Amino acid sequence: MSASPPTTRPALRQPGTAARLGAMLGVCVVICFATGVFSHWLQHPPQWFTAPRSPAWLYQATQGLHIASGVAAIPLLLLKLAAVYPKLFARPVIGSPARLAERMATAVLVASMLFQLFTGLLNIAQWYPWRFFFPAAHYATAFVVLGAVSVHLAIKLPLVVEEFRRRTAQPAPPGVSRRAVLGAGLAAAGMSVLVVGGQSIPALHRLAVLAPRSGKGPQGMPINRTARAAGVEQHAASPDFRLVLDGPRHVELSLDQLRALPQHTVRLPIACVEGWTQYAWWSGVRVADLAALAGLDGVDLRFRSLEQGLYAQSTLEAAKAQDPTSLLALRLSGADLDLDHGFPCRLIAAARPGVEQTKWVARIEAA
Repeated sequence: MSASPPTTRPALRQPGTAARLGAMLGVCVVICFATGVFSHWLQHPPQWFTAPRSPAWLYQATQGLHIASGVAAIPLLLLKLAAVYPKLFARPVIGSPARLAERMATAVLVASMLFQLFTGLLNIAQWYPWRFFFPAAHYATAFVVLGAVSVHLAIKLPLVVEEFRRRTAQPAPPGVSRRAVLGAGLAAAGMSVLVVGGQSIPALHRLAVLAPRSGKGPQGMPINRTARAAGVEQHAASPDFRLVLDGPRHVELSLDQLRALPQHTVRLPIACVEGWTQYAWWSGVRVADLAALAGLDGVDLRFRSLEQGLYAQSTLEAAKAQDPTSLLALRLSGADLDLDHGFPCRLIAAARPGVEQTKWVARIEAA
């Protein structure tokens, strides 16, 4: 009796395909993790962490990479799951201790990555259909993902190495080739980066059709939070506004007095955690000059906004406060700040997340 001919798996289900998809996904995970931790430390710095002062585009680059690697991971993860999902339901369910450890690590890996990518995508759109605090949950789950990837890789590394070293050609499966599968995955990842991650590069804004805030807002700058949403319309536009400098010398300045101080102009970007970046010309008073007026030279400064809530204040390190490009901006692109952009004055400094560029500043004090 002649033996039946060997069956061949479709290209999508071949171990070599899964190994290469996993490698591409792993690169995305590492980049996304590193840039995400950096962003978190900029907003919630550990005591030992010193935020870089330059280059001005640093956060644009790191957060752009974070969003790009995150959205690129989505089609790669879906394709990887399509490649291996029959194994997820293979029998026995538990089996040996080694098999149990592998299945538990795989379950944690899949669940944590789906959570990260799903919630991260909704964060880009600023839609939060949950009750937990997104930054803390996203930060904590990033370490779960990294740990699960490490365990999964430790278990699968011999198989992955074997697949990459394999020299003998496997029987060509019918239908789509492995090269076509991998090419489709890379194309989908690249398209995702372009239509969402393109918001981090001003020249690509028009192509970022799925990015909520890559377009133009008042004065050519997108808006995440309006004055009405922040509840500051009345106070920010009041002629009685005073900027309080609370230091060894207590100083209160009206808007006209701020305008009478030496004015400086810088070109700096605002780069937000959602991934968008926009450059503009900002004019106003140097933070160092305001610090000198109140006797706050050489100390970290806290900027307090007229708005209330979690991001109603930010801290500017002493070195960055003395940077000549750090301004309390009064004008944007040659005109007074729009109310939604922080009128009458806002902080603008290099290499900082947009959420730390405090709008509607009402008080500056020692941190």
